Amino acid sequence: MTLDPAVAAVRLAVRRDLATTSSAERRSPDGPIVVACSGGADSLALLAATVFETRNEPTRRRVVGAVVDHGLQDGSAEHTDTVIAQMARLGADETVGARVEVRTDGRGVEAAAREARYAVLEQVAQSAGSDTVLLGHTLDDQAETVLLGLTRGSGGRSIAGMRPGFGVFRRPLLDVTRAQTEQACAAEAIEYWTDPHNADPRFTRSRVRHTVLPTLERELGPGVAATLARTGQLLRPDMEALDDLADLAFLEVRGEDGIDVESLAGQPEAIRSRVVRLAALAAGSPASELFHVHVTALVALVAGDVRGQVQLPGRVTAYRDRTHLRFRPTEAPH
Repeated sequence: MTLDPAVAAVRLAVRRDLATTSSAERRSPDGPIVVACSGGADSLALLAATVFETRNEPTRRRVVGAVVDHGLQDGSAEHTDTVIAQMARLGADETVGARVEVRTDGRGVEAAAREARYAVLEQVAQSAGSDTVLLGHTLDDQAETVLLGLTRGSGGRSIAGMRPGFGVFRRPLLDVTRAQTEQACAAEAIEYWTDPHNADPRFTRSRVRHTVLPTLERELGPGVAATLARTGQLLRPDMEALDDLADLAFLEVRGEDGIDVESLAGQPEAIRSRVVRLAALAAGSPASELFHVHVTALVALVAGDVRGQVQLPGRVTAYRDRTHLRFRPTEAPH
C-alpha cells in the first residue's frame, strides 16, 4: 500500500524534530512526549505521526495527548471528552484533559487563552515527567504570524514569526501546510474538528486567514504563504544573534544602581533598544504588554532626548538621573 504523501510529510517533520529533541540538551531523552491536541486537523495529524514515530524508536517513548478546555464556547466540555476519546483511539499511551480560566485583564481573548493554555501544558509536562510538548502550528500559521507582525510594525522580533522551540515547547510542523495536515487526516480516516473561532471575523487572525492571505494569493500569485514563512525563517537567526549580544550587554551595563547610561550609549542602536527592553522586563513590566512605543520612550530617556518619567505596563515607572536609568513601582493615585 502506497503511503499518502501528506502523511509522509507530517511523519518526516515529526521524526526530524524528535531526533533533535533526543539530543543531550534534553533532561530526559527517553522521557514521554506530550502532544497538545485541540481536535483540529493540525494537532490530530501531529498526534498520529508522533504515535507512529515513537513506536519505531529503539526506546519506545510514551505519548501523552493533552487537550485544554478554555471554556469559551458552548459545549466545550463535551468537545474535550470527544478529543480525549480520539487521542486514545489514535494510540496515545495517556490522555489528559485540563480546564483553564481565561482572564483577559484588559488583553485580547486570543492572547489570554494562549497564555493560560501554555501554562497548563507546562504543568502537564511536569506531571508526566516530560521536557517536550509538541504544538501543531503549521507553515500557514507561521505566514499569518509574519504578516500580522508586518502590519503591526512590531519590528524584527515579530516578523521573524514563531520560534521552532522555546522552553519545553516544540513546533515540528512549521514546514508543513495546513492542507497537508487535512489531507493526512483524510488519508488516515481521522475526523477532525473545525474551530468556529477560526472563521469568526471578529478575530484578526481569522480575517487574515480567510480574507487577507487569499486576496494576496489571488493578486500576487500562489506561494505568498510559503514566502512569508520563509521570510520569518531567514530573519530568526539574525534576531537571535542580536538577542544574544543584548543579553551580554545587559549584564555589562546593569548594576545595583540601575542601567549605566554612559556604558549603554556606546552600544549600537539595535542593542540599546533590546537592553532597555530587558531592563523593563526585569523591573516587572510584562512582555505581552511592553510595546514598541514603550521601548522607544526608554531609548529616548537614555539618550537624554526627553526628561521626566516613562510609565510602563505592570505599574512600573522608568526615570533617569545623571548616570543611570532606574525603575521603581508606579505610585498609586491618591
